[in-house]
Amino acid sequence: MTVHIVARFVARPECVDELRTLLLGMLAPTRQESGCLRYELLQNAADPTDFTFVEEWTDAAAINAHLETPHLNALVAQSQPLLAAALDVRRYAVC
Repeated sequence: MTVHIVARFVARPECVDELRTLLLGMLAPTRQESGCLRYELLQNAADPTDFTFVEEWTDAAAINAHLETPHLNALVAQSQPLLAAALDVRRYAVC
């Protein structure tokens, strides 16, 4: 059964461009990971500080491997000072 992830990043207003650049840098390496079926970055049209990754992975092993990648760990560390709220990551299963 596939695993769906929704990960929300809310930038401090003065850090929107910097955070967008960091987040966009995740697309290419993550899309090449084994088990990645979908990995999209969305920016809220009404609130440009609000970014959301929408992800689909083949299984829990694939997402767990993603959580250990250097590019994800670097993003989490580098994004912390740019965020206005705590990173919100949720894992879903299809009903």
